[in-house]
Amino acid sequence: MILVDAALFNQGVGIAMDLQSFIKRGRGKGRRTLDGVQQISTLIGHDSRFIGRLEGKDNTIVNGTFEGDCNIEGIVVLGEQGRWIGNISASSAIISGEVQGDISVREKLELTHTARVIGRVVAPVVAVEEGAIHQGEIRMTRESDVARFKERRQDSNPA
Repeated sequence: MILVDAALFNQGVGIAMDLQSFIKRGRGKGRRTLDGVQQISTLIGHDSRFIGRLEGKDNTIVNGTFEGDCNIEGIVVLGEQGRWIGNISASSAIISGEVQGDISVREKLELTHTARVIGRVVAPVVAVEEGAIHQGEIRMTRESDVARFKERRQDSNPA
């Protein structure tokens, strides 16, 4: 069992929760990138700052500041308080914080309502929640439209 302090991922929710419960939230619909995640191996905490290049095959959560580029064969999650200065290359990404740089994903990019992205986006599938801000070009690598959505899922672990 892997325990994650939910406040690290989502400020305002200060409870520890089982990662599997977090991932299973809303499972069955199969639309969200996190629905299929089994584990998250790399975490950069809220009060941490990483400078450099990150490469690997693990899923990654960044709640602090990341200065540099990454090439991840997994999912990159940038939390609401997270800040990324540099380029993101990953299998999939969920952006809830601020990105100053380009994002290139091989599967799916999700921009939540708190996302602020300044840079070029390249992905086969892009989902943008109502309220997200993006300044730059979006290039779809597969014939599809940008999916716009309003989150309707409820947290299965209320605070």
